[in-house]
Amino acid sequence: MMIIRTKHSILLATLLGLSASALASAPTKGIDLTGTVGYVIDQRGGVAKSGTGLCWRTGYWTPAMAIEECDPDLMPKKAETPAAPVAPVAAPKPAAEKITLAADALFDFDKATLRPEGKAKLDKLSEDVKLIKLEVIIAAGHADRIGSDAYNQKLSEKRAEAVKAYLVAKGVEANRVYAEGKGEKQPVTKPDQCKGPKSKKVIECLQPDRRVEIEVIGTKAQ
Repeated sequence: MMIIRTKHSILLATLLGLSASALASAPTKGIDLTGTVGYVIDQRGGVAKSGTGLCWRTGYWTPAMAIEECDPDLMPKKAETPAAPVAPVAAPKPAAEKITLAADALFDFDKATLRPEGKAKLDKLSEDVKLIKLEVIIAAGHADRIGSDAYNQKLSEKRAEAVKAYLVAKGVEANRVYAEGKGEKQPVTKPDQCKGPKSKKVIECLQPDRRVEIEVIGTKAQ
């Protein structure tokens, strides 16, 4: 029978032979207790390394076989004298402030375009925000019951987005401002108030429901 030795089988035999001969002199940390070699051993009995100084690991290598020469980061750290305990410094807690801006101060009835009075209020808010470490601003738009649910939902979203766009234009980071629309789902007026069909009187009565609530969350400066 003809036996053909491939390049790989010769290399494996050589490595196993070298590993066996170097078993006695190789560091025991690099060799499993079962005799399986974790690193490739050269002819001098040392760990074979690449041209950049990296150790060659075998397929049997596990972190438990790590040696200081090849994997110092995996070696157990020496015990250090514990430092004197330092009293923890309490981190400042984020403070939340909720501001409600009446929609008629920001927008005309049934509109989502900011009025000059509304811009002035947002100018002050953008300046106040600079005095804290801002985490997030939540602008929630609301609408009254006049109109369909879908229409009021869209109107409330447009109002919230208008507030966000203005604050961003004043220097507030866009990813710090979250705009959402609540439609007519969260009225301030009571069910027995503002009765009747659409009229000037009813529109004035429902004014508290047409609002934008702005919640500012951040850490106050110490």
